[in-house]
Amino acid sequence: MSDTNARPPVARRSFLTRLGAGAAAFGAAFSVGERRAQAQTAQPGSWQPARHAEDDWLEEGRAKHRFFLDTNEVRGLGHAIFWTNNYYNVSRGAAYGLADADSAVVICLRHESAPFAFTDAMWAKYGHWLSEHAVFTDPKTKQPATINVFQASGYNDLLSNRGMTLDALIAHGVRFAVCSLATRGIAGQAARATGGKVDDIFKELTENRIGNSHMVPAGIVAVNRAQERGFSISSVT
Repeated sequence: MSDTNARPPVARRSFLTRLGAGAAAFGAAFSVGERRAQAQTAQPGSWQPARHAEDDWLEEGRAKHRFFLDTNEVRGLGHAIFWTNNYYNVSRGAAYGLADADSAVVICLRHESAPFAFTDAMWAKYGHWLSEHAVFTDPKTKQPATINVFQASGYNDLLSNRGMTLDALIAHGVRFAVCSLATRGIAGQAARATGGKVDDIFKELTENRIGNSHMVPAGIVAVNRAQERGFSISSVT
């Protein structure tokens, strides 16, 4: 008995041929699309920054978040101090519940903010040139500063840090990148005025820094290296 529903062999082969050709075309199109997608995905990541041992200090700790605040003048440094304290307070709060160690925060002290990387002893000795470099006058005395005002209490609204101190940030674990170029410039100013040696004054300054500070070859380079190592960058003015 014949099967009246069966397709003729030629028609069946024709259908299978078309089906095979369509599948092959689809596979080829999918393969091309996949290669294009892979090329588009791979292209942005094809370049990787070089790593230098001089920047490995940025890798200290196992923080969940990385934040680098770049300052180059006095007002900006005050804001960075004040806002960094807010950053830690909110991070520890109910919204995030983080510990201080969960955040790697670095404040860069370069150009006119660099003088505040040094202790009161250096300000007592070189305050005139530190103030000159910072283009800063103590708002209390109206004279060149003789103390590191960002480590002092009692200034409150006279400075943009609103009473929050560097020492308070150090207690949270904040680190500081101190520009060697700016520091050498300060040493040069002091040496020309006192007849001292630039190298000696530079050495004295670098040996009398605030806590948690690290001398970097140049502050602006530290900004770049921090970004390449995954830090969020904020330029604070």
